Amino acid sequence: MFTYAGYVGIWFVLQANPLPARSPVYDRVILGGRVMDPASNLDAVRNIGLSAGRIAVITQQTLQGRDTIDARGLVVAPGFIDLHAHGQTPDTYRFYALDGVTTALELEIGTADVAAWYNERSAGERINYGVSIGHVEVRMAVMHDSGAWMPISDGAYRAASPAEIAEIAQRVEAGLREGAVCIGAGFPYTPAAQPEELLALFRVAGRTKTPVHVHIRPTIAGLREVLSLAGETGAPLHVAHINSAGLAATPAMLRMISDARGQGRDVTTEAYPYDAGMTEIQSATIQDVYRNAPDDSLAQLEWPRTGERLNRESLERYSRTGGPVVVHTNTEPMVAAAIASPLTIIVSDAYWQNGSGHPRTTGTYARVLGRYVRETQALSLMEALRKMTLMPAQRLEARVPAMKKKGRLSVGADADIAIFDAARVMDRSTYREPSLPPVGIRHVIVNGVSVVANGQAVEGVAPGKAVRAPL
Repeated sequence: MFTYAGYVGIWFVLQANPLPARSPVYDRVILGGRVMDPASNLDAVRNIGLSAGRIAVITQQTLQGRDTIDARGLVVAPGFIDLHAHGQTPDTYRFYALDGVTTALELEIGTADVAAWYNERSAGERINYGVSIGHVEVRMAVMHDSGAWMPISDGAYRAASPAEIAEIAQRVEAGLREGAVCIGAGFPYTPAAQPEELLALFRVAGRTKTPVHVHIRPTIAGLREVLSLAGETGAPLHVAHINSAGLAATPAMLRMISDARGQGRDVTTEAYPYDAGMTEIQSATIQDVYRNAPDDSLAQLEWPRTGERLNRESLERYSRTGGPVVVHTNTEPMVAAAIASPLTIIVSDAYWQNGSGHPRTTGTYARVLGRYVRETQALSLMEALRKMTLMPAQRLEARVPAMKKKGRLSVGADADIAIFDAARVMDRSTYREPSLPPVGIRHVIVNGVSVVANGQAVEGVAPGKAVRAPL
């Protein structure tokens, strides 16, 4: 039988030599990777512990987890955030995940019915998703356009009446109340929209302090137009795909945006790493430019399903059926200038329609990492990651505070993570085979759940959540 003195003795022994604390067991641990966080500039070998869909610890200490990813020799980065991804389907979400994307947002064309758009995805998707209230789509609804996605009749070619302009503005405001991430616009798709209509749109943005993500008219005058609208109304402005809008004028347009930012203006821009674009052949951007263009200009257009360059007859024929067309109007030097600029966020401008699309849908982020970081060294790896993660998150934070938890590797951040082989990562998709996934993207985690493991898509998972402004 222990005596009182015996208990006291044991107590003193335990105080001098306490029992070792039990180490926490995390839902998942990522061990030995090169952890790169653009927000803190951390670039070091670390272990990461994940719990309840968040990052719980980043440490040099040994961690235990119910599941383990060996990331030795790999880069561990925040998951990539794509602000400009037109395909928002299970198939395209799978494509995006294989390219390291954990959040894909449709912020240019958007939707006319924000509540319905989110309700369609409320059961969850493979990656995080979100949408803008889109001027193009709202105008199509108000003007009763006959197009399925892009306007091809009154939505493109008829000026709105004062009553219709008021209804467009009201519907845009309603979409913002339903949680739209921003306002989307595509001026070349709505050429009949008059200055008073565009000003009404920007006034809504200015009153609500909502960014307008706009596809400008592809000239320096087009950039001046939106800078003027934003300046007059106080609206935050995001210029879509500056390399596609600027072409040979890309450096001049980047200087204009830099000057505006130097004046304290809230203006941002983006770029994708390909020298050809893609759009719907029936859209105004094609019909207005090429319908009466010289014959030799038609060769800029490529029908992706066959690889043929178009002529007068084939343009007419394919315009009757509709479908995506490749537009070869840019050059690699202009693309490289846009990608390297410190102003640009990396986006895909993903385009996928009926089993065909642009290779940027599947290869954008791997291409930047492989071509512009590793091969040409136009960007450092940390600079590229900043453009893919932190910068897009920061563009949206004022309206969508939840984005403060994305685009970062820090304790408390969402466990959206891309793990890749920097020595091997590269895109493989082409205009003939646009669905080919890249190589070198090894693991992708969304809200703590693997959606890509060992380079292969994980099937039957839907951890993606809505990215949405507070209701």
